[in-house]
Amino acid sequence: MADSSEQPTQRKRQFRIPTVEDIEKSRKDAEKRLAPVESMRDALSFDLSSSTLQPSPAATEANTRAPGVVVSPAQQSEVRTSHTQPDNTATIAANRALPVASPSGGGSGRGSGQVVLVNELQRGNPVLECIRNVRWSYSKDIIPDYVVGRTSCVLYLSVKYHRLHPEYISKRIDGLGKSYRLRVLLIHVDTDDCKIPLREINRIAVVGEMTILLAWSLDEAGRYIETLKAFEHRQPDIIRERVEDTYMARLTNSLTSIKSVNKTDVLTLSSNFGSFNSVSKATSDELSLCAGIGDLKAQRIFKAFHEPFIPEK
Repeated sequence: MADSSEQPTQRKRQFRIPTVEDIEKSRKDAEKRLAPVESMRDALSFDLSSSTLQPSPAATEANTRAPGVVVSPAQQSEVRTSHTQPDNTATIAANRALPVASPSGGGSGRGSGQVVLVNELQRGNPVLECIRNVRWSYSKDIIPDYVVGRTSCVLYLSVKYHRLHPEYISKRIDGLGKSYRLRVLLIHVDTDDCKIPLREINRIAVVGEMTILLAWSLDEAGRYIETLKAFEHRQPDIIRERVEDTYMARLTNSLTSIKSVNKTDVLTLSSNFGSFNSVSKATSDELSLCAGIGDLKAQRIFKAFHEPFIPEK
């Protein structure tokens, strides 16, 4: 047995001065590791002496194969982008499809689905400064004030202007003819005394088959135009009332439109009379016999079915 008092021997580290062969071997190993980086730099055509990018070999080859065709800087930029960035064509296309603000109305935009066409008559209208989320452009070939879609147009009118020129809006509506399916009359309510003028405008709009939108400020008017353009291809389901396609759901939706009639009353009427037709033909005395329906509520239900929709003068 070894003596436990014997101390373990300590190994001394051996240090060796590197030779020329060792240095050369390390240099070659480093070159092998850096070779992929060098090849990538050559492929990207970086000019390390400046901060600008040089034309890639693909762009140079395109100019060589097509004599007389010069690749523009924008096309060279696209070629360089294709070498330096991953393929995200779908993302780029989606971003290009987004509406871009153009407060100055720049760009021709004729025939483009992303541009609101503005009549020259609207030049100087302060509402144009409030259209910020979609592009717009002046056009001399349109009849309405704004074209927000292939079958959608907008006529703009302020209440003050209508009081000064009451015949103006009738002539503009007559000029539209039957050219557009959605015809919006956007009214800027810029006066407090607006009850009588709005009544006159409403009558003109009904005869001219126009849809009225009231805006109480210029920003709101601009927002209406932006929304009409942005929702050009949207379906009306997002604003349509959602009612279940069952008899009881439709009966509830119809009867609860009468003041003070709730869902419990609908169940009571349905169980006592059996159908909507029977409820509509019931007298106020018969309706008041139902549990939870008093005389006042019975009178309201009876009047809803028997009074004319348009009251006589």
